[in-house]
Amino acid sequence: MPPKPFIYGMFAALWLALAGHAQADSATNRIFIARAQQAFFQAQLNYEANPDSATNAWQFGRACFDLADLATNDTQRAEVARRGIEACRHLTAREPDSAPGHYYLAMNLGQLAKAKAPSIAAYKLVHEVEREFTTAANLDVQFDHAGPARTLGLLYFQAPGWPFSIGNDDKARTWLERAAQLAPDYPGNQLVLAEAQLKWRERDELAATLKKLDAIWPAARTNLTGESWESSWQEWDTKRAALKAGFEKLYGPKS
Repeated sequence: MPPKPFIYGMFAALWLALAGHAQADSATNRIFIARAQQAFFQAQLNYEANPDSATNAWQFGRACFDLADLATNDTQRAEVARRGIEACRHLTAREPDSAPGHYYLAMNLGQLAKAKAPSIAAYKLVHEVEREFTTAANLDVQFDHAGPARTLGLLYFQAPGWPFSIGNDDKARTWLERAAQLAPDYPGNQLVLAEAQLKWRERDELAATLKKLDAIWPAARTNLTGESWESSWQEWDTKRAALKAGFEKLYGPKS
Protein backbone atom coordinates (compact mmCIF):
# COMPACT_ATOMS: atom_id res chain seq x y z
CA MET A 1 0.00 0.00 0.00
CA PRO A 2 1.44 3.42 -0.93
CA PRO A 3 2.02 5.88 1.91
CA LYS A 4 -0.87 8.23 2.64
CA PRO A 5 0.85 11.43 1.42
CA PHE A 6 1.15 9.92 -2.03
CA ILE A 7 -2.47 8.77 -2.02
CA TYR A 8 -3.59 12.28 -1.12
CA GLY A 9 -1.29 13.77 -3.74
CA MET A 10 -2.39 11.39 -6.43
CA PHE A 11 -6.07 12.16 -6.01
CA ALA A 12 -5.49 15.87 -5.81
CA ALA A 13 -3.72 15.40 -9.14
CA LEU A 14 -6.49 13.25 -10.57
CA TRP A 15 -9.06 15.88 -9.64
CA LEU A 16 -6.98 18.58 -11.34
CA ALA A 17 -6.67 16.44 -14.42
CA LEU A 18 -10.36 15.70 -14.74
CA ALA A 19 -11.98 18.83 -13.34
CA GLY A 20 -13.70 20.77 -16.04
CA HIS A 21 -14.44 23.91 -14.06
CA ALA A 22 -12.50 26.21 -11.81
CA GLN A 23 -14.24 26.97 -8.53
CA ALA A 24 -15.88 30.32 -9.08
CA ASP A 25 -17.28 32.76 -6.59
CA SER A 26 -20.34 31.32 -4.89
CA ALA A 27 -22.95 33.29 -6.86
CA THR A 28 -21.46 32.37 -10.22
CA ASN A 29 -20.95 28.80 -9.14
CA ARG A 30 -24.62 28.50 -8.18
CA ILE A 31 -25.53 29.53 -11.72
CA PHE A 32 -23.23 26.88 -13.16
CA ILE A 33 -24.68 24.23 -10.83
CA ALA A 34 -28.25 25.14 -11.78
CA ARG A 35 -27.40 24.81 -15.47
CA ALA A 36 -25.64 21.49 -14.90
CA GLN A 37 -28.68 20.20 -12.98
CA GLN A 38 -31.01 21.22 -15.79
CA ALA A 39 -28.81 19.50 -18.38
CA PHE A 40 -28.61 16.41 -16.15
CA PHE A 41 -32.37 16.08 -15.77
CA GLN A 42 -32.95 16.52 -19.51
CA ALA A 43 -30.26 13.98 -20.38
CA GLN A 44 -31.70 11.60 -17.80
CA LEU A 45 -35.15 11.85 -19.37
CA ASN A 46 -33.71 11.14 -22.81
CA TYR A 47 -31.69 8.20 -21.55
CA GLU A 48 -34.55 6.63 -19.61
CA ALA A 49 -36.83 7.00 -22.63
CA ASN A 50 -34.36 5.05 -24.80
CA PRO A 51 -31.44 3.55 -22.85
CA ASP A 52 -30.28 1.59 -25.89
CA SER A 53 -29.50 4.79 -27.78
CA ALA A 54 -25.73 5.25 -27.85
CA THR A 55 -26.07 9.02 -28.11
CA ASN A 56 -28.49 9.19 -25.18
CA ALA A 57 -26.15 7.05 -23.07
CA TRP A 58 -22.93 8.99 -23.57
CA GLN A 59 -24.69 12.34 -23.37
CA PHE A 60 -26.13 11.26 -20.03
CA GLY A 61 -22.62 10.22 -19.01
CA ARG A 62 -21.37 13.67 -19.96
CA ALA A 63 -24.16 15.35 -17.97
CA CYS A 64 -23.31 13.18 -14.96
CA PHE A 65 -19.66 14.19 -15.12
CA ASP A 66 -20.50 17.88 -15.44
CA LEU A 67 -22.79 17.76 -12.41
CA ALA A 68 -20.43 15.60 -10.34
CA ASP A 69 -17.61 18.01 -11.12
CA LEU A 70 -19.60 20.79 -9.45
CA ALA A 71 -20.79 18.71 -6.48
CA THR A 72 -20.45 20.35 -3.08
CA ASN A 73 -19.86 17.09 -1.17
CA ASP A 74 -18.45 13.64 -1.85
CA THR A 75 -21.73 11.80 -1.27
CA GLN A 76 -23.42 13.76 -4.01
CA ARG A 77 -20.37 13.45 -6.28
CA ALA A 78 -20.24 9.68 -5.91
CA GLU A 79 -23.99 9.24 -6.41
CA VAL A 80 -24.04 11.22 -9.66
CA ALA A 81 -20.79 9.68 -10.94
CA ARG A 82 -22.15 6.17 -10.38
CA ARG A 83 -25.12 7.01 -12.58
CA GLY A 84 -22.77 8.05 -15.36
CA ILE A 85 -20.60 4.98 -14.87
CA GLU A 86 -23.64 2.69 -15.07
CA ALA A 87 -24.87 4.30 -18.29
CA CYS A 88 -21.45 4.23 -19.94
CA ARG A 89 -20.73 0.65 -18.89
CA HIS A 90 -24.08 -0.34 -20.38
CA LEU A 91 -23.10 1.43 -23.59
CA THR A 92 -19.58 0.02 -23.88
CA ALA A 93 -20.83 -3.52 -23.14
CA ARG A 94 -23.19 -3.24 -26.12
CA GLU A 95 -20.92 -1.13 -28.30
CA PRO A 96 -17.28 -1.69 -27.33
CA ASP A 97 -16.13 0.62 -30.14
CA SER A 98 -17.93 3.66 -28.68
CA ALA A 99 -15.20 6.22 -28.02
CA PRO A 100 -17.61 8.61 -26.22
CA GLY A 101 -18.74 5.73 -23.99
CA HIS A 102 -15.20 4.88 -22.88
CA TYR A 103 -14.28 8.56 -22.56
CA TYR A 104 -17.15 9.51 -20.26
CA LEU A 105 -16.79 6.24 -18.36
CA ALA A 106 -13.24 7.36 -17.52
CA MET A 107 -14.38 10.87 -16.62
CA ASN A 108 -16.99 9.58 -14.18
CA LEU A 109 -14.61 7.00 -12.72
CA GLY A 110 -12.30 9.89 -11.97
CA GLN A 111 -15.07 11.69 -10.11
CA LEU A 112 -15.85 8.53 -8.13
CA ALA A 113 -12.16 8.18 -7.26
CA LYS A 114 -12.14 11.76 -6.02
CA ALA A 115 -15.18 11.05 -3.84
CA LYS A 116 -13.55 7.95 -2.35
CA ALA A 117 -10.08 9.40 -1.78
CA PRO A 118 -7.97 8.71 0.10
CA SER A 119 -8.57 4.96 0.04
CA ILE A 120 -7.25 1.84 -1.62
CA ALA A 121 -10.50 1.55 -3.59
CA ALA A 122 -9.92 5.01 -5.01
CA TYR A 123 -6.26 4.25 -5.68
CA LYS A 124 -7.21 1.21 -7.77
CA LEU A 125 -9.64 3.22 -9.87
CA VAL A 126 -6.78 5.26 -11.37
CA HIS A 127 -5.66 2.34 -13.52
CA GLU A 128 -9.18 1.86 -14.83
CA VAL A 129 -9.35 5.56 -15.64
CA GLU A 130 -6.10 5.24 -17.58
CA ARG A 131 -7.35 2.15 -19.42
CA GLU A 132 -10.64 3.73 -20.47
CA PHE A 133 -9.01 6.95 -21.68
CA THR A 134 -6.49 4.89 -23.66
CA THR A 135 -9.30 2.89 -25.26
CA ALA A 136 -11.10 6.11 -26.18
CA ALA A 137 -7.91 7.50 -27.69
CA ASN A 138 -7.39 4.38 -29.77
CA LEU A 139 -10.97 4.54 -31.04
CA ASP A 140 -11.32 8.27 -31.74
CA VAL A 141 -8.58 10.53 -30.41
CA GLN A 142 -10.28 13.56 -32.01
CA PHE A 143 -13.40 13.27 -29.84
CA ASP A 144 -14.12 16.32 -27.64
CA HIS A 145 -11.39 18.45 -29.25
CA ALA A 146 -8.80 15.67 -28.79
CA GLY A 147 -10.15 15.06 -25.29
CA PRO A 148 -8.72 11.54 -24.86
CA ALA A 149 -5.20 12.81 -25.63
CA ARG A 150 -5.64 15.89 -23.42
CA THR A 151 -6.92 13.97 -20.40
CA LEU A 152 -4.34 11.19 -20.73
CA GLY A 153 -1.60 13.81 -20.88
CA LEU A 154 -2.96 15.52 -17.79
CA LEU A 155 -3.27 12.24 -15.94
CA TYR A 156 0.36 11.33 -16.60
CA PHE A 157 1.49 14.90 -15.87
CA GLN A 158 -0.33 15.35 -12.56
CA ALA A 159 -0.05 11.89 -10.99
CA PRO A 160 2.96 10.87 -8.87
CA GLY A 161 5.43 8.67 -10.71
CA TRP A 162 6.54 5.08 -10.22
CA PRO A 163 6.42 3.23 -7.85
CA PHE A 164 3.52 5.13 -6.32
CA SER A 165 1.34 5.79 -9.35
CA ILE A 166 1.25 6.16 -13.13
CA GLY A 167 2.79 9.62 -13.49
CA ASN A 168 5.26 9.83 -16.37
CA ASP A 169 6.61 13.03 -17.91
CA ASP A 170 7.50 11.37 -21.22
CA LYS A 171 3.98 10.02 -21.66
CA ALA A 172 2.54 13.35 -20.53
CA ARG A 173 4.57 15.22 -23.12
CA THR A 174 3.57 12.82 -25.90
CA TRP A 175 -0.16 13.09 -25.21
CA LEU A 176 -0.28 16.82 -24.42
CA GLU A 177 1.65 17.68 -27.58
CA ARG A 178 -0.57 15.35 -29.58
CA ALA A 179 -3.72 17.05 -28.28
CA ALA A 180 -2.30 20.47 -29.17
CA GLN A 181 -1.43 19.22 -32.67
CA LEU A 182 -4.77 17.51 -33.29
CA ALA A 183 -6.95 20.41 -32.11
CA PRO A 184 -4.61 23.42 -32.10
CA ASP A 185 -7.40 26.02 -32.00
CA TYR A 186 -8.97 24.65 -28.81
CA PRO A 187 -7.72 26.78 -25.90
CA GLY A 188 -7.86 23.94 -23.38
CA ASN A 189 -5.24 21.95 -25.27
CA GLN A 190 -2.74 24.79 -25.50
CA LEU A 191 -3.30 25.79 -21.88
CA VAL A 192 -2.58 22.37 -20.40
CA LEU A 193 0.51 22.01 -22.59
CA ALA A 194 1.70 25.43 -21.41
CA GLU A 195 1.14 24.45 -17.77
CA ALA A 196 3.38 21.43 -18.26
CA GLN A 197 6.03 23.48 -20.05
CA LEU A 198 6.02 25.99 -17.19
CA LYS A 199 6.56 23.24 -14.64
CA TRP A 200 9.28 21.67 -16.78
CA ARG A 201 11.02 25.07 -17.13
CA GLU A 202 10.94 24.95 -20.94
CA ARG A 203 11.27 28.65 -21.68
CA ASP A 204 11.29 28.63 -25.49
CA GLU A 205 8.56 26.04 -25.81
CA LEU A 206 6.38 27.87 -23.29
CA ALA A 207 6.91 31.19 -25.08
CA ALA A 208 5.81 29.57 -28.35
CA THR A 209 2.69 28.07 -26.76
CA LEU A 210 1.73 31.38 -25.15
CA LYS A 211 2.17 33.06 -28.53
CA LYS A 212 -0.11 30.40 -30.04
CA LEU A 213 -2.70 31.12 -27.36
CA ASP A 214 -2.59 34.83 -28.17
CA ALA A 215 -3.20 33.96 -31.83
CA ILE A 216 -6.15 31.60 -31.33
CA TRP A 217 -7.88 33.47 -28.48
CA PRO A 218 -10.00 35.95 -30.52
CA ALA A 219 -11.40 33.32 -32.90
CA ALA A 220 -12.05 30.90 -30.05
CA ARG A 221 -13.96 33.63 -28.22
CA THR A 222 -16.12 34.03 -31.31
CA ASN A 223 -16.63 30.34 -32.05
CA LEU A 224 -17.06 28.88 -28.55
CA THR A 225 -19.95 30.92 -27.22
CA GLY A 226 -23.13 30.48 -25.23
CA GLU A 227 -24.03 29.40 -21.71
CA SER A 228 -22.41 25.98 -22.10
CA TRP A 229 -19.00 27.61 -22.59
CA GLU A 230 -19.13 30.24 -19.84
CA SER A 231 -17.55 28.11 -17.13
CA SER A 232 -14.81 26.96 -19.51
CA TRP A 233 -13.96 30.55 -20.40
CA GLN A 234 -13.83 31.49 -16.74
CA GLU A 235 -11.34 28.67 -16.14
CA TRP A 236 -9.32 29.43 -19.28
CA ASP A 237 -9.03 33.16 -18.56
CA THR A 238 -7.74 32.37 -15.07
CA LYS A 239 -5.22 29.83 -16.34
CA ARG A 240 -3.98 32.11 -19.12
CA ALA A 241 -3.36 34.95 -16.68
CA ALA A 242 -1.54 32.60 -14.29
CA LEU A 243 0.65 31.27 -17.09
CA LYS A 244 1.64 34.76 -18.22
CA ALA A 245 2.43 35.71 -14.63
CA GLY A 246 4.43 32.51 -14.16
CA PHE A 247 6.44 33.13 -17.31
CA GLU A 248 7.26 36.70 -16.32
CA LYS A 249 8.24 35.65 -12.80
CA LEU A 250 10.75 33.13 -14.16
CA TYR A 251 11.99 34.82 -17.31
CA GLY A 252 10.84 38.43 -17.32
CA PRO A 253 8.38 40.06 -19.77
CA LYS A 254 7.86 38.27 -23.08
CA SER A 255 9.68 39.90 -25.97
